[in-house]
Amino acid sequence: MKCKLRVTFIMPRTGEWASGGFRIIYQYANHLCRRGHEVTVVHPGRLVINPTALDHVKNAARCALRKIDGQYKPDRWLPMDPEVRLTCVPSLSERHVPDGDVVIATAWQTAEWVSEYSRAKGRGFYFIQHLETWNGPEERVLATWKAPLQKIVPSKWLVDIARNLGESTAYIPYGLDMEKFQIMIPSEDRPPNRLMMLYHKAEWKGCDDGLIALNLVREKYPQIGVTLFGVPERPESLPDWIDYHHKPSPQLLSDLYNQTAIFVAPSRTEGWGLTGCEALLSGAALVATDIDGHREFAFHEQTALTSPAREPRALAENILRMIQSPELRIDLAKKGFQFVRQLTWERATSSFERTICESA
Repeated sequence: MKCKLRVTFIMPRTGEWASGGFRIIYQYANHLCRRGHEVTVVHPGRLVINPTALDHVKNAARCALRKIDGQYKPDRWLPMDPEVRLTCVPSLSERHVPDGDVVIATAWQTAEWVSEYSRAKGRGFYFIQHLETWNGPEERVLATWKAPLQKIVPSKWLVDIARNLGESTAYIPYGLDMEKFQIMIPSEDRPPNRLMMLYHKAEWKGCDDGLIALNLVREKYPQIGVTLFGVPERPESLPDWIDYHHKPSPQLLSDLYNQTAIFVAPSRTEGWGLTGCEALLSGAALVATDIDGHREFAFHEQTALTSPAREPRALAENILRMIQSPELRIDLAKKGFQFVRQLTWERATSSFERTICESA
């Protein structure tokens, strides 16, 4: 694209904690910047759904503290292009947002703000990665889908939601980091009983279902090796036969994926199952729930084995099937890899850039 834009991403909080959704936004900022656009990422301290006067004071104080320690940036878990401007603001009031050509809401709370900005801030967009009713009142969340902002979504099920609300969207599947996640250990050289899963406290991530499934598998194969990783500290209730990695570095995460034969994705809902894609890109086979966000890449008996959400016994049966059939595991791992390797950042950024350039 030949256009050069001033692009502003509006975040719902500061970026010191690793998050799949945040990673996607920051990567878009990086890639757009490298294509010559002037990119700013604006962080409030943290948005509160129904803020009181005290909440506003706390937000401003938190932002001031993060400015001092620099921890509003994702530097500790994601390298940023030095040309991307990262700011921390006491509120998302328009006076704290730079003028530009394009301004992009990245969560339902930010969409409420962005939809009220003047044209000086740029043409309004809304990058929707999930139906965020798990994070706010359904009525307010759905109202943001009808805000006067151009919508961009990564998944077909989100396209369908918009269509049912009478809204149009640009459908742009995620890009994946092909350099960070690679196959170092061939799938056929991995012990078949090495399992891995993301740990997350949110109920919709289905970790309780995943742990039940892993226990069922262990009843039949006591020698399985299980690795969990996540942002929270190791849960006290986690049994000692499970290894846990708290906030693993990108290099360690890549190594863990490469030691894994089977990655388990037990979510009850997902905008897009990013960790499942990373595991496939690293040569692991995938056992996942059959949910909308997984259907972008997890096709039953083609690139993965899938089962209904909230059914840990069915999840366990698919894990056992993988363990007992190395040929199936290796075949699905290779087919899954071939599919996700198409999801390049070059493709995703080109589509994103075209969308904002044509509408700005």
